[in-house]
Formats: sequence, C-alpha cells, structure tokens
Amino acid sequence: MAKDQAAIFSFRYFCYILFALSSLSSISFLYWSHCSGPCNSQNPITLQEPNQPINLLSFPSAWNHLSFSSKPPPKLLKIALFVKKWPHRNLAGGLERHALTLHLALAKRGHELHIFTTSSSNSSFPRYPLINLNFHLSKPTAAGYLDQALVWKQFQTQNSSGKSFDVIHTESVGLLHTRSRNLTNLAVTWHGIAYETIHSDIIQELVRTPEEPRAYVLTERAIKVVEEVKFFRSYAHHVATSDHAGDVLKRIYMIPEERVHVILNGVDEEIFKPDFTHGKDFRKKFGIPESRALVLGMAGRLVKDKGHPIMFEALKQMLMEDDSFRKSVFVLVAGDGPWSGRYRDLGPNVLVLGPLEQAQVARFYNALDIFVNPTLRAQGLDHTLLEAMLSGKPVMATRFASIMGSVIVGSEMGYTFSPEVASLKEALYGVWRDGRGVLEKKGEVARQRGLKLFTASKMTAAYERLFLCISKDRKEGDARDDYCRLASVDGAGECGKAYAEREALNLAPCALAARYEKAHAAVE
Repeated sequence: MAKDQAAIFSFRYFCYILFALSSLSSISFLYWSHCSGPCNSQNPITLQEPNQPINLLSFPSAWNHLSFSSKPPPKLLKIALFVKKWPHRNLAGGLERHALTLHLALAKRGHELHIFTTSSSNSSFPRYPLINLNFHLSKPTAAGYLDQALVWKQFQTQNSSGKSFDVIHTESVGLLHTRSRNLTNLAVTWHGIAYETIHSDIIQELVRTPEEPRAYVLTERAIKVVEEVKFFRSYAHHVATSDHAGDVLKRIYMIPEERVHVILNGVDEEIFKPDFTHGKDFRKKFGIPESRALVLGMAGRLVKDKGHPIMFEALKQMLMEDDSFRKSVFVLVAGDGPWSGRYRDLGPNVLVLGPLEQAQVARFYNALDIFVNPTLRAQGLDHTLLEAMLSGKPVMATRFASIMGSVIVGSEMGYTFSPEVASLKEALYGVWRDGRGVLEKKGEVARQRGLKLFTASKMTAAYERLFLCISKDRKEGDARDDYCRLASVDGAGECGKAYAEREALNLAPCALAARYEKAHAAVE
C-alpha cells in the first residue's frame, strides 16, 4: 500500500513538473510547430534593402540550408575538441561518428585540431596521416567519462603552448559546464537532451510487456530536465542536431536565440552514394533470391530502445498471416545485440549479417529497396537514415518530431509510423503494396534532400563558419572579418532569402511564422 502511495505521489510530482515545463513553451509535449495559436499583428510593414546580410547567429533554421564557400578557409583556427570516446572501426555510436566525420574534415581543411578523449585499454588507437590532428589521451573514469581535472590540465598546457585556442568544441558534456563557464568561444553540440528523452520513456512504457517490470524513471527524468535548464546556460553557444531540438533549447530551456544554432548531422557523400553494381553483388554474396520483390533493411544496435521489440513482433505477425508477403519479402539486418537471435528465429526470410565495416555498410544500403529505422528514441538525428538517403533509398522511421521535422518531411521520400506494432505493420504493408517502382522514385527524392542538407561537406562548412564567427580573435563591428554575417542573400539559398525577408519586416515573430513556413515549405 505504501509503495502504491509513493508511486502515485511520484507520478503526480512528475505531472506538476511537466506542466510547469510545458507552460514555458508554445510547443506541445509530443510535437512542435513554429507558431501556436492565432497569429495576428497590426504592425506596419517596412521593407529594407533586398540584399541585406543575414545575421547567422539569429538564423532560425538549419545552417545546412545556407551556401558557404568551398574555397580554403579565410584563416586557420586552433580548435580544441572534448569527446568522451573516439570511434574505433565499426564500434561507434552517433556522437562518436559525428565527432570523427566533422573533425577529420576540419583537419583536412587545414585547421589545427587537438582532440581530448579517452584511451582504450583493449584496442589500439587509430592513426591518421594528418600532422595537424593531435590526440591527447587520458584514462577514463570508472563510469567511462573524461577525467575532468586531467583533461583540463592537458587543455591548459596546449592552450599556453604557442597560439591559444581560437575555438573550443565539446560533443555533449565531454567538457562539463563547471569548466565551460566564461568561455565565450565555446560551442557544445547536443546529441540528445532530457526533454526529448521523456518522450522516449513514455514510448518505452507503452511497449512494455506485462512480464517486464515497470521502470519508474519519468519523475527522475523531469527533474533532470530542470537540472539541464539550469546548467545549459553555462555553455556560450549550443548546436542542435535537429530543428526540433533547437526549438526545445530556445523555448523550454530558455537559451537566447542568438546562442542556439541548428546544424544537422552530415555523412560522407563520397562513401554513401548509389551504386547498382555494389548492391547487386551484395545480394548475390549473401544469397538473396532474385525472386524476392522487396528487400527491407535495418542497421545499428539491435536493442530494445532502437525499436526492435515492435519490429520483431510486426515481422513475426506479417510472415505468419500473409503467404504472399512471406514469399516476396526479404529482410537484411546489419548489427548486433540481444535481438539478433530472435530475428534469426523468424526463418529464411530474415538474414542477420552482424556488425559491418563502413565500406560494407555502403554496399548494404545499395542492396535494399527501403531502409527501416524503428527507433523508440526521440532524441538526436540518426546517421543511418541520412546514409540510406544519400545512397538513394527511401526511408521509414518512427513518427518523432526530430525525424519528421528534419528528415522525412513528406511522403514523397519515405514513410512514418507510430511506435506501435499495428501502425508499423500498416506502414510495412503500404511499402509492399507500393512496390519497387514507387520506392525508386521516393529514393530519388530522398537522395536529393540528402545532397542538399545531410552531406559531410555541408555540415563541415556550417561548423567552420560558426567557429570562425565565435573565435576569440573576432572583433565585433569589423565588416571585413565579420564571419557572423552572410554577405549575399543571393548565395544563401531560398531559406536564407525567406529569413532575410523576415528580418526586413517590422512584424512580430508570430505574425511572420506562417509566412516563413510557407516559404520554407516551398523550398522543401
């Protein structure tokens, strides 16, 4: 009885916290929009010069929409990176892959990189033929994190050796907020925040089977949101990897708009691209019958929070209830984890490949008709979706705000479903009925969106410009070196032009929202 009362009190306490948080924002808890409620304004319209420069620090959308020069950088920066773990071969999560892709590209652009990360006791550390790429390794704490006192000492040594650091970058809390205070030239990239995780926790509870114990984490998670709201302000600049996360940082976490910047994740467009021959060879290598009319694929960690319980159950039911589906569909699963054995139990229609090296992953995508990501995690922007799109494949994913707001923005490039078995089955049957012809057309649209927004070169150019903008030697008011402004709207893309129009109008933000969204939608 006492336990039940405690649970009721805990849930009520969680609801009070959630209500307080939600009252700070005009976005709903489970989804978001740029303008809530009626948007009326009586303010007069006053136009300014059509080629007015864009203030990048106030740019409301993803910087990936903008066009930056591909010429050598106007000046070379000394950059410090703090990251919990550096990726080794195929053993990397999204955060580590982001760190690798971005900072290798920056080093190849000529910048001096100093990477503060943990050493691995069971494998050799990778080496790169770049003299301007420097690693400073330290033993991780018992919990696997960076030893803050040790890495800060390493940082100070390098900061006082020759030129001091122009920019400091931390992947999530690689560098804790206690060390980040008063560093005006610091940017943190968030790959997941507690507010988004609450959505994931709700979904996890909804898909929990009666046999599994209840996880009483929602109240703790709400308290963590409050803690994040407090300490996030210690970081000077924040990079959100999805439009939704950027909106949450501004509205829920109350970080000033000029300190929040949306830069979507990017993947190597030289590796992930359409290649019919590689796809055909991959199918042949693993014995995929030519008679199969549809090949579905999944990749990543085969664990519960990646959605494999609902994907497994959906496939199990569909293979049992529809002979035509069973005879015409083949499923490839790349990755490892607790659910690999269960997928193997589904029979000859499913092939579990295990972990793949990057080159093999690129061939894997080319062997598919569609890529499916059934994740139950609402935070971050999964790299696998971007890799599949650049490979020219349509994608199917969970109907989360980060995915629908930045990746699958329309049915012309893929499919979405609610994180439940019935909705997933409906979407899978829809894919099957559409067939390869429709999927190929959707794949072409997906690739074009990928080339526009999700390439490594797009991401790197955006980060480079941000780092130039916030670098310690930048003098405010110096028009010649004001990297925080994009001089020509003509080179800023349609989204940049829409923003310039917004800046040129003397209207309240709410009154402009619908107009901005209309222009933004026209681009997409």
